Amino acid sequence: MMRPLTHVLTALDRFHAARPWDHNAHYHPWILRQLPARYGSALDVGAGSGDLARLLASRAGSVRGVDADPAIVEQARQHTAPDSRVTFTAGDAMVEPAAGPFDVITCVAVIHHLPFGDALARLRGLLAPGGTLVVVGLARPHSPVDHLLGAAATAANVAMALLKNRGRRVVRPVAMTASTRPASMTFDEIARHVRRELPGARLRRRLFWRYTVVWRDRPER
Repeated sequence: MMRPLTHVLTALDRFHAARPWDHNAHYHPWILRQLPARYGSALDVGAGSGDLARLLASRAGSVRGVDADPAIVEQARQHTAPDSRVTFTAGDAMVEPAAGPFDVITCVAVIHHLPFGDALARLRGLLAPGGTLVVVGLARPHSPVDHLLGAAATAANVAMALLKNRGRRVVRPVAMTASTRPASMTFDEIARHVRRELPGARLRRRLFWRYTVVWRDRPER
């Protein structure tokens, strides 16, 4: 019974290894739709190869990207024009950057690498009054809803890989070369932290093993 399932999973792994696509970049257009048309400063936490930071710069006066991996930060710098409004720093997001506040903060597929509640509080503290925080994160599958979404995502993942890569084998995107870690917290555990640290935030389960958080700071806070 398990052997056919193992064969299927192995075949899927091989398929996606040959036709990778960036699940995080899939959410970049959605992130931009959550943000104002123009803003002064932005911070991208876990900036990786800088794809999102460069998109943020199309609307911002300045963008700062921070990532713990010096190698991927160097990749980000190499792929960014010297006269760009984006700067990248290698460092611990719980310490860097000391400067702020920022009108926009984004954090994609990295907050599960950090002490979750403390990281939410840290990002909230770096946000300017009236600013917007957007998190795209990963949760550990636990509930029946999680497993149903995971099954749907598995099928959709194949379709997206074929569509985005036009059925061809492709080289792994630079953004997908950054180090990763599996999520350890369930969606319900994440929700409890979000309610405590970001009251009024909009938290949603998403396809492709992701969830999203959108929180707008109130100036009167």
